[in-house]
Amino acid sequence: MKTKFILHGGFSREKAPIQENDKFFQEILKDASGNVRVLLVYFAEREEMVQLRIEQDKEQLNKNKGLKNLHFKVASEETFTQDCAWADIIYLHGGRTIKLIEILKKYQNLEQVFSGKTIVGDSAGANVLGQLFYSKNSKEVGEGLRILPFKIVVHYVDGTPNPLAHIEPNLETLFLHEYETIVKYY
Repeated sequence: MKTKFILHGGFSREKAPIQENDKFFQEILKDASGNVRVLLVYFAEREEMVQLRIEQDKEQLNKNKGLKNLHFKVASEETFTQDCAWADIIYLHGGRTIKLIEILKKYQNLEQVFSGKTIVGDSAGANVLGQLFYSKNSKEVGEGLRILPFKIVVHYVDGTPNPLAHIEPNLETLFLHEYETIVKYY
């Protein structure tokens, strides 16, 4: 079975258009069977925001689940690979990309750990999956986990020059607008 990657350009839940939120969360659950195990990964989020993000994500997923039964677990750094083995869907929530990369680099063979699952990368979560990424907030280029064969720019605004054009020009750049979802299978 191929691994499904859902990359999202990021959004502010308080401002996101409802229909765009629904499309994103429906896509997350679209290929899942009746009983779905969802791993929520908040390693990139500020600690004081984690509980709110858990509530928001559970609410959005439950709203868009249809007849599916959802079972949630919040990932722990201590048990991350076991948490991933349990999950059907691994949702790498947004936040600070560098923080997320530093944590995920501790784990061996993430490609194998993610294999055959649905992997969701929202903003920083999308950045870490690529070869390279551009952080709009810090205006820095960083190296991702190199799981996907792309350079990634999230929170993209049309007309903005490609900040990664001069680096590894043979690699395709994925430009993800806020609220935009791109699906890839590998």
